Amino acid sequence: MRTIARFFTYIAERYLPDAFIFLFFLTLLVFILGMLQGSGPREVLDYWGGGFFDILEFTMQSTLMLVTGFALANTPPVHRALRAFARLPRNEVQILIMTVLVMMVFSWISWGFGLIAGAIVAREMGIVHRGRIHYPLVVAGTYAGFLVWHAGYGGAIPQLIATPGHFLEEQMGVIPVVETIFAPVTLVIVLALAIIIPITVVLMRPRSDEERVDLPEEVLEEEEELTGERTASEASGHTETPASSGAQGPEGLTPEGTVGDKQVEPWSIRVEKSRYVTLVLGMLGLLYLTSYFAGGGALNINIVILTFLVPGLLLIPNTREYLTQITGGASAAYGIIIQFPFYGGIMGIMVGSGLAATIANFFVSISSAGTLPFWAFIGGGLINMFVPSGGGQWAVQGPIMIEAAEGLNADIAKTAMGVAWGDAWTNMVQPFWTLPLLAIAGLGIRAIMGYTAVVLIVSGVVIGAGLLIL
Repeated sequence: MRTIARFFTYIAERYLPDAFIFLFFLTLLVFILGMLQGSGPREVLDYWGGGFFDILEFTMQSTLMLVTGFALANTPPVHRALRAFARLPRNEVQILIMTVLVMMVFSWISWGFGLIAGAIVAREMGIVHRGRIHYPLVVAGTYAGFLVWHAGYGGAIPQLIATPGHFLEEQMGVIPVVETIFAPVTLVIVLALAIIIPITVVLMRPRSDEERVDLPEEVLEEEEELTGERTASEASGHTETPASSGAQGPEGLTPEGTVGDKQVEPWSIRVEKSRYVTLVLGMLGLLYLTSYFAGGGALNINIVILTFLVPGLLLIPNTREYLTQITGGASAAYGIIIQFPFYGGIMGIMVGSGLAATIANFFVSISSAGTLPFWAFIGGGLINMFVPSGGGQWAVQGPIMIEAAEGLNADIAKTAMGVAWGDAWTNMVQPFWTLPLLAIAGLGIRAIMGYTAVVLIVSGVVIGAGLLIL
């Protein structure tokens, strides 16, 4: 396993371009394939332009998740808790196992929560155990835990088809989550991945005498800078310092901003250092979340953002400190902001030209009742390389697969989960979802892709076998 990992890492480091360059080549490929479908260049261009702005809302949501999650992680109580948690494992094997399993639990609850919280845990592991671990493998192991997101509570496809009024309800009815997320086949696959993936990651670690790569210096410097600013903010409070003498102005205020012999901060600065602004805003958010969940509200991407925002506001010392942390998170979000719209364009071509439907129909044509969920998984994995969005992929592939399931008398719920597993599976080599994680971890795509390619192979065998046998 270590040898295979070294091979794929060599390939990734030598030949895999930056995520934006990868996006460029993917766009060219889809343009060509779209024209081979029979669409003219102008039509393909229109599909691309029409889809470019289709996921701006999702782009903003992903950016806010990263920024608010980053700020929450750097509040004093959460930062101390994360640092204490990172100190629990005593060796590299324990570190790798813990990061994978923590990410799996977080991602099962919500993909958004998993991506950000898991990345923060990996970052803290890299800081606390600097010099003792191979940091790229820790981050890759964390991302490997993301595999289970579509089989969890936040899974887009199983939650969608369990909702009355979904767009395929007349064709397939409403499928409760007990037949998808909590079906025996899904639970067995999740359990198998929870055992096999940590073992796979551990087996890929460098030998004890081989060089290990630490987290980048700039990440450590950023952490030290944020910690220093946090400490200074906590220490400053409303401290008044002696001022130099000078002529007093109205009400005893000197030109230097002093009253008598004491320094007086401007009102605006005092408000920024006040605890009450963030406390009141956080309490408003907390009351809303309490009301929302008490009324039976479900966890979704917007609620995940609020679950990061609200405790961040409540736990931060003051407004100025919170804005500092938000700025730190925003500086890491550039990859999401610039790249996600281009993926929207790719999705537009895939749907508009009929390319996604052609791929799905091919896998249907070679399926039987027993193998349809497996081929739905393989087809879903291929389509996910071009349409890395669970809901968007289901809109394209779902109607075709459900029609095939009815015609072949196959298990509809299992077929839907085949598509869901395919969507999660090839995320291991699709840069789309790595962007927020790598932004927090401070790494590039080449650093982890060799390891996640191995995870792709291993998990493909596990998931495929589960869908065929169970």
